[in-house]
Amino acid sequence: MNVMPLLLLVAGSAAVAAAGRRTPVPAPLLLVAAGLAVSYIPGVPDYTLDPHIVLPLLLPPLLHTAATDSSYLDLRAQLRPVALLSVGYVLFATVAVGWAAYLLVPGLPLTAALVLGAVVAPPDAVAATAIARRVGLPSRITTILQGESLVNDATAITAYRVAVAAAVGEATSWAGGIGEFLIAAVGGIGIGLVLMVPIHWLRTHLKEALLQNTLSLLIPFVAYGVAEQVHASGVLAVVVVALYLGHRAWEVDFATRLQEDAVWKMVAFVLESSVFALIGLQLPVVLRGLGEYEGADAAWYAAAVFLVVVVTRFVWVYPATFLPRLLSARIRKREDNPTWKGAFIISWAGMRGVVSLAIAFSIPETIHGGEDFPGRNLILFLTFTTVIGTLVVQGLTLPPLIGLLRLPGRDAQAETLAEANAQAQASRAAEQRLDELLSDERNALPEPLADRLRTVMERRRNAVWERLGQPNPITGETADDTYRRLAREMIGAEREVFVKLRDLRYIDDEMLRTLLRRLDLEEAAAYRETT
Repeated sequence: MNVMPLLLLVAGSAAVAAAGRRTPVPAPLLLVAAGLAVSYIPGVPDYTLDPHIVLPLLLPPLLHTAATDSSYLDLRAQLRPVALLSVGYVLFATVAVGWAAYLLVPGLPLTAALVLGAVVAPPDAVAATAIARRVGLPSRITTILQGESLVNDATAITAYRVAVAAAVGEATSWAGGIGEFLIAAVGGIGIGLVLMVPIHWLRTHLKEALLQNTLSLLIPFVAYGVAEQVHASGVLAVVVVALYLGHRAWEVDFATRLQEDAVWKMVAFVLESSVFALIGLQLPVVLRGLGEYEGADAAWYAAAVFLVVVVTRFVWVYPATFLPRLLSARIRKREDNPTWKGAFIISWAGMRGVVSLAIAFSIPETIHGGEDFPGRNLILFLTFTTVIGTLVVQGLTLPPLIGLLRLPGRDAQAETLAEANAQAQASRAAEQRLDELLSDERNALPEPLADRLRTVMERRRNAVWERLGQPNPITGETADDTYRRLAREMIGAEREVFVKLRDLRYIDDEMLRTLLRRLDLEEAAAYRETT
């Protein structure tokens, strides 16, 4: 097996993603553009998307990281709009896009057109949520986009399977399709509910942080594999387990959390970068198989399907946003009043991604009887152009559009004040607990050590309030910025001494690593105290 193409993909996409962080252009768009450009460099190997790799090996960890970083409580509060988008909109888009393709493309059977509709129906909100965080969208919109992206793949994959079964000639009906959808959904949620408690129990009872993190890396694949084995939705199983584990992550050992956070950030960065680069790299593969649909007709079909995909989302989002409020007094009382601007951003943030391409590549080449799958190459092409079109057009215009609409962003001052009040309550509880412990003679400490505990606690309590203060008129730094810089300078001075002592053979390398790790933890603690 030649590993060089894989190494080049990972290294190249990571480099482009890192460069993207220093530009105003979102990293996903740069990665897609880089993939498109590189795909025509002579000697670059074909990177054909294999659905047997993307769906079971790339999708579970990406879903896991997104779900653990989400808020179960926020998602529960936005359950109705999330469900309307992740289930209702995907089914609506499947039918609307499929019917439009059936009318547009001569000779394309309705069943094959519905396959196309299911393939391009689920938005990939990775880029949208990244932009949302970057420009400071209101938390409600960010939560809705995140929640939609966690569940909509399950709806689309199930709709795709039903459409493919009809297209290849397997007996199916509307009742059968609805039944398959319900079995997949209920089964996936059920598998997740069954697995989440024992997995969390195991995480809290393993004593080795390395073992706990190994388990953490296996969890999304286990949940996905078990669910798919019984023909349930692996996507929903992963999401249910990850939401539960993320909600109860505070019960896991601190060393595990620190390692886990670093490991999963690296995994998510590598996978997301590689996935968007892979999208651009598919162009030669798609064009080679286009066949009879080359030329102006193919361009017209691509533009028309792209427009239908964009318009369909607006057609669904606005009624789904405002009609329930008009029809239900309970909803009006319980939920905040949405604005047309928020609905517009949610409608425009419907970018498609690698899941659509992976599903498209899994379309069988033949139907029952040995004939070619009708329009398979065209479906691949239209999926690719829709993914690229939404990423480029909507992805590039979303940040300026958010600025133009002047949506109220997150109130940093109010959030800092809430954090300070929460820290003050926690510090009072910690101070009371410390007094209780020190009153027991079994916990007797020398006074300097007891004072050190109180000083650390006081520092945590004051750090947040200091962020609300005025910056230094000379340096422009806030008090916590200065504290962090001075702490790093002190730790840096200690680090230089330890290295010099190692070079003089006063201490060995093993002792140096122990001392440096201690300094690293103190530097990390100083950083976290003020961020």
